[in-house]
Amino acid sequence: MNSKLEKKENNIEKSFFSIFITTFTTIFIAELGDKTQIATLMLSAESGKPIIVFLGSSLALISSSIVGVLIGKWVSKKISPSKFALSTGALMIIISIFLAYETFKNYF
Repeated sequence: MNSKLEKKENNIEKSFFSIFITTFTTIFIAELGDKTQIATLMLSAESGKPIIVFLGSSLALISSSIVGVLIGKWVSKKISPSKFALSTGALMIIISIFLAYETFKNYF
């Protein structure tokens, strides 16, 4: 009986760390070099107050992440994971086509 409890705790722990590491890595890589990081860099350089800029930008990222998590939680109750993956994939393709068109329309 004790071994079942240990296995369950290990699975929960692995699940927590797996989700945490995946989330951290994905968001960290996605945010590198994006407009938010560049804006933070400029604000820090202009203000000369990097700690205040760090606190403000951290709070902003946490706030926007909370919105994403809450909306994701709500959507997960309304749509199956496979339908959600399909619809977000389709949305990304549509956005990519639109952005590509906007980028290259002057060359046509």
